[in-house]
Amino acid sequence: MTDDRLFIGLDLGTSSLKAVALGAGGEVAARAHARYVTQRPEPGAAEQDPHDWWAAVESAVAQLRDGGAPAARWAAIGLSGMIPTLVVTDGDGEPVAPAITWEDARSESLGDALRERLGPQHLYARTGQWVDGRYLLPMFERLGRTAPEALEHARWLLGAKDWLVWRLTGEPATDPSTATGFGCFGLESGDWLYDVLDVAGGGLPLPSLPGVWPSESALRLSADAARRLGLPAGLPVAVGAADSVLGCLGLGATDPGDVAYVAGTSTVVLGVADRLVLDDRHRYLVTPLAGTPGWGLEMDLLATGSAIRWLAGLLGESRGDEGRLMAMAAGVEPGAGGLSFLPFVAPGEQGALWDATLSGTIIGLSLSHGQAQVARALVDGIVLESRRCLDVLEQAGLPRGDVHLAGGSGADPVFRQQLADASRRRVVWAGDGETAHSAIGAALLAAGAVGRRLVRVDGRQHRETALPRRSEAARWDKLWDRHELALASIRAARPPAPGDLEARLV
Repeated sequence: MTDDRLFIGLDLGTSSLKAVALGAGGEVAARAHARYVTQRPEPGAAEQDPHDWWAAVESAVAQLRDGGAPAARWAAIGLSGMIPTLVVTDGDGEPVAPAITWEDARSESLGDALRERLGPQHLYARTGQWVDGRYLLPMFERLGRTAPEALEHARWLLGAKDWLVWRLTGEPATDPSTATGFGCFGLESGDWLYDVLDVAGGGLPLPSLPGVWPSESALRLSADAARRLGLPAGLPVAVGAADSVLGCLGLGATDPGDVAYVAGTSTVVLGVADRLVLDDRHRYLVTPLAGTPGWGLEMDLLATGSAIRWLAGLLGESRGDEGRLMAMAAGVEPGAGGLSFLPFVAPGEQGALWDATLSGTIIGLSLSHGQAQVARALVDGIVLESRRCLDVLEQAGLPRGDVHLAGGSGADPVFRQQLADASRRRVVWAGDGETAHSAIGAALLAAGAVGRRLVRVDGRQHRETALPRRSEAARWDKLWDRHELALASIRAARPPAPGDLEARLV
């Protein structure tokens, strides 16, 4: 008998919700997409309305139903979501304040204070996280200080995906990978660290935290959610996982040493490890994988796609036409005519540097440079910070595996080749143009929740591989030295002389 079931993945990303329906053979049967806005009411702020997420779910579900994935064939739903993003709700799951996303930079001092109270290295050893102001506990403390009236009815402290789980099933539940974004989840214990919670919140009473469930745990679609979405009540809903680990699963980066490189608003660089391994310099975070055993050693470059869009706008390109900037950069040789662009325009960095004080900087600018050289310099900076992350994974003892690339900049063949050249690794791209790999990973979890193990075959025949070219290695080594000198100069708060930077290239 032919299995015509469909497995649905919903990925709540930074700027939009992506949805896919996978057939029983692992093929993509339908796709959907719905955007929402980020509010920035003050410098450093990045807030969203969770009700906009629910509207995006309603839109995406309707698109799937009308686009080749009828509701009668749906077998299960899996969820993926951005982390860390804070949602504080009342006892009925209604948000009491706007959601504070991972882009929000207003709680840095509170993150620093929490980390120091607990002992930075001690906390990292237990959680695998270098907890800063972008984690949920410091975000909550800031919310309590600036909007105490919002906490009068606060009963639950959730991540973004956890709130969707609640809206779909009525259950307050999270998973191990999403739980790492709270800043108080023990990797070895697999549960909340209550001694950390005792000193968190700056003296404010903390709301309850959700239970931690395995990612493939199947809850049930509530009657209310089913009615609103036009779906069968009781449909299995997998608790799901963080978008980074599900992007890894959706890309097929599951062997030790494989690297998922998911380029979006930010870029996730996640190496697959078969054992729990920490770094004495906390240059990466450690996240439990989902749908496959092991651990993800993760670094997040905060400003990549967002930096490209920002620069494209400055140079007069219309929104959504960032490809023109990439094409402009591709017409200039790496090195950008002597420009160095430190791409920390978020501001701060959470890649292998983990430094909230960094800011975007262009060094060596003169009247001889034009738009194309500035574009090239930004792309060089992103490539070189990517190289830093890949080098750290190798230093952690991971084999030098393939880089499985997805997302915005991955569509540019010049970028793929230069990433291969700079990192000395094979870079593999799914050439079918698929960008919803976290949603695909969520759909694979949905299948697992009902006992079906899907093998993704769709698009494999279209994969393209960029091989590192030995002839380019020396060039990128020199650019790396110049990049490091520029970074050291900025950190020392002294403007470097252009001749100092160029001397390393001679």
